[in-house]
Amino acid sequence: MSTVVVTGTQWGDEGKGKIVDYLAQQAETVVRYQGGSNAGHTVVVNNEAYKLRLMPSGILFKGSHCIVGNGVAFDPKVMLEEMDSLAARGIDLSGIRISNRAHVVLPYHCLMDGIGDEARGKNKVGTTHRGIGPCYMDRDNRIGIRVCDFIDKEEFARRLKENLAIKNKELRLLYDHEPLDYDAMLAEYSGYADRLRPYVCDTIALLNEEIAQGRKILFEGAQATMLDIDYGTYPYVTASHPISGGVAVGAGVAPKKIDKVVGIVKAYCTRVGEGPFPTEQLNAIGDKIREEGHEYGVVTGRPRRTGWLDACIVRYAGLISGIDYMAVTRLDILDSFDEIKMCTGYKYQGKLLNEIPASLKVLAEVEPVYETFEGWKTDITKVRKYEDLPANAKKYLERMAEVTGIALGIVSVGPNRDETIVIADDIF
Repeated sequence: MSTVVVTGTQWGDEGKGKIVDYLAQQAETVVRYQGGSNAGHTVVVNNEAYKLRLMPSGILFKGSHCIVGNGVAFDPKVMLEEMDSLAARGIDLSGIRISNRAHVVLPYHCLMDGIGDEARGKNKVGTTHRGIGPCYMDRDNRIGIRVCDFIDKEEFARRLKENLAIKNKELRLLYDHEPLDYDAMLAEYSGYADRLRPYVCDTIALLNEEIAQGRKILFEGAQATMLDIDYGTYPYVTASHPISGGVAVGAGVAPKKIDKVVGIVKAYCTRVGEGPFPTEQLNAIGDKIREEGHEYGVVTGRPRRTGWLDACIVRYAGLISGIDYMAVTRLDILDSFDEIKMCTGYKYQGKLLNEIPASLKVLAEVEPVYETFEGWKTDITKVRKYEDLPANAKKYLERMAEVTGIALGIVSVGPNRDETIVIADDIF
């Protein structure tokens, strides 16, 4: 048995796609276990970028199974757009498998996501309006439409009519919005169902059979720990569980069947949307990080908030997900900095904290305790061995491992697949 989970340790956008793509060279199956098209992974191969939203990153390897698990909020329109784009670039789609238990994102979910968030005014969460939260709300309210219903023509027509009657009433009474057209939606989405039907199966049975056969399986999460619905900066979070524990419910795999967890750590911090961000730099340093790192959303294009690395939240992520190794990404973005800071603790009302505050009021008021490191001021993108990194870069990385209590496993020094330093050779 060889199963590995890749999870984000910060607020997302850590470069999970690149690390999943790198590890997928060894994997035979790659599984997406939560989230939806509100998250984007960028994978660069031979300087050619692939922007993926729902598609597991293993799609770039011919012969791999690419599974969309039951925990994913599945948007059939987005999935087909991705499939068509990849097929046009010569990518083989035959390995795609879609869970028959995944819940389907429909146009009313996206609409209500947007107008519902805007109605909150200054208290808005800052969602991407991709319908993920409302889709999970319907699931938990037991009125969701699963993929198995979606590909059944009669069942889909019946369930859509029932749901649209409810949604149109809500749109009219709560938001004074015109109703959505049932016939048009049924016709459009029935066409999507016809195209996707051959890819649908019981992925729980498939995955557990593959694990029993000893196949190498890689689970990839979207978003990250600080956006987890329970463990993140609630309510400024996503609607699912990006942590490693999300694999058990989002893919139907027992916790004891997970061998290793790799936590992706961007060498600095970013976040999108609202909510506290202790190490945020609203100054020239933050602007430089954003421009050097091209920190703009894959899905939305909106600029990300930027700041120094917060090792406290990485340590927190390690505790929650049982992270075995860190994969540090975007270290090269710091190449030109004279000095670099790392938050190694929080002070609140003059006292050091031993935990990440649950209260956003407290988290917004903490004082980051910084350690300052001398920059290495050299291009590291050609380095392929850890010992060949500049001494100051190694000091920064080794202090990161010391503060977080997580071993270094991988260091990424550029966006391409080959711009990767492997320290741990036992991940798979």
